[in-house]
Amino acid sequence: MAESTSSMVDRMVGASLLNVDTFEEVEHDNDATLQAAGVVALVAVAQGIGASGAGLIGALTGSVAAVIGWLVWAGITYVVGDKLFGGTATWGEVLRTLGFAQAPGVLFVFGILPLAGLLLWVLPFWMAVAGFIGLRQALDIGNAKTLFTVLIGVVAYAVLTANF
Repeated sequence: MAESTSSMVDRMVGASLLNVDTFEEVEHDNDATLQAAGVVALVAVAQGIGASGAGLIGALTGSVAAVIGWLVWAGITYVVGDKLFGGTATWGEVLRTLGFAQAPGVLFVFGILPLAGLLLWVLPFWMAVAGFIGLRQALDIGNAKTLFTVLIGVVAYAVLTANF
């Protein structure tokens, strides 16, 4: 596939709109890995600002934790989806699609507004749907296998992070 000229912002919008073509694009663009990491970091900062009170150190610490969590989640879902359910992705493809799937999370910044309650409740579900689509596209597996990949991944992630 030819290298894309889509900007990080264009890709974030496409992922937020749950555009399958956007996930396919970032899956196949090896140069999009740093962009995906940038999305994860931006979302973490937005969450820190939205939670107001976290301060600069809290936002930076949250960003580092978010990037580490993203790396671990991508690794777990790659292993489950690829090895257990016969997906065809590389870890990098899963990493990129799951990174961009977090794009709607930049709206967490609006958590500083008093009337943002509904938005803050909807965002995790929106991001989960985007993650499902991104994972399905990266692994090239069907909806059922993607669902089981996510469910098994959640359990594995919970076990791995239980002591942190």
